[in-house]
Amino acid sequence: MSADPRPLIGEPLSLDLLNTRWIQDGALRDLLADTDGLAIWLASNDLDGTCSADATTLRHLLQARDALKVAVDGSPKEAAPLVDAVLAHGRIRATLTAEGPGELPEFNSPTWAPAWLAARNYLTLLTTAPDRIRACAHDDCVLHFFDTSRNGTRRWCSMAACGNRAKASRHYARTKTD
Repeated sequence: MSADPRPLIGEPLSLDLLNTRWIQDGALRDLLADTDGLAIWLASNDLDGTCSADATTLRHLLQARDALKVAVDGSPKEAAPLVDAVLAHGRIRATLTAEGPGELPEFNSPTWAPAWLAARNYLTLLTTAPDRIRACAHDDCVLHFFDTSRNGTRRWCSMAACGNRAKASRHYARTKTD
């Protein structure tokens, strides 16, 4: 299997799903263009044991990605039925384990597992800190991140990439007028 080609990985599952689309060399790339990309994404998120990387799982995951895109970048009123449509395919079952209380996700079909887990993760982020769900501030970037900085002022998906490009642009603009 190929390595994950995306410039930003390791974000919470819902945002990582959104980040399966990114800009590279001025063109929009999509990791989920086929089941090979799905296999990479599942492995990157330790979900490759939950289901097969097949066309049905891909279709469900794309539905979740579209719903989450509306939720993050659009209107909550428009997003609610779209996210709820994904969440309707699973539930949380309360359990008691040797370690104490627990929760076990259950799905209508294993093909819904990654999509449902991503939608559920978005709800968790909304409960935790909705103001920390951010889109990169760079005009040419479509990536999203969960701001874990102490003061909550992170603006870029990556300081090394987008943050540096913005600083370089400002520097060029200053030196050009001098």
